[in-house]
Amino acid sequence: MLLIGSLVPSVSAQAKPCNLKLADLPAASELFGFRPGMTMNEVRARVPQVTFGPTDDFGSAKTSINPDFNPNIDKVRFAGVRTVSLDFLDGRLTSLWLGYDSSFKWQSVESFVKGISQSLELPNAWTSWKSRGRQLECADFRITLTMLGAGPSFRLVDRAAEDTLAARRQAKEEQESSAAENDAPNPQIVADKQRRVFYSEGCQPLKPIAEADRLIFINKEEAEKAGYRPAKDCH
Repeated sequence: MLLIGSLVPSVSAQAKPCNLKLADLPAASELFGFRPGMTMNEVRARVPQVTFGPTDDFGSAKTSINPDFNPNIDKVRFAGVRTVSLDFLDGRLTSLWLGYDSSFKWQSVESFVKGISQSLELPNAWTSWKSRGRQLECADFRITLTMLGAGPSFRLVDRAAEDTLAARRQAKEEQESSAAENDAPNPQIVADKQRRVFYSEGCQPLKPIAEADRLIFINKEEAEKAGYRPAKDCH
């Protein structure tokens, strides 16, 4: 008797780690000519109707292709595909997302796992992902499969590019944080020459200090070295 479970790779535990790299992946008809690393010009040669969004400060850009909605795109050429979303970093494709419709040949996560594993020559290293999906982590890429709406969803991500983008964003945040700290005004110590007292941060004189008697110190240590003592009459 043929067991149904034997038709698909087991996802209860990884049989072996996936050491494949993006360069090892063969071309697969299910990816419709797209592959990580291709340039924007190569994508445009594949789909002349494509338009690219602006490239941000990190070198990232995005675009979407909708064969199911755009009458200018050959639906026969993209049979079974509803939407294609592409992410680029420094002009190279780093993330490929394909949303298939209800006419696509694989209509469950299990059948997709079995089929795409054969097409891309992937090892049985799939794990569960969220409630209904499967995920495969390899040397420098990640594949995620799930059901979205009426059809399956496939995403292939260049992990090295993902890490590069995250590092750039973190560096930008740290740079902005450091600049904000450097630009922050240092608390000033106001002193009264006549009374030889100073007012620390949060302690304001009860009466305004005359301009001629007003001194500013960088910190209380500097004020104390100059012979000034902390004021007691403040609010």
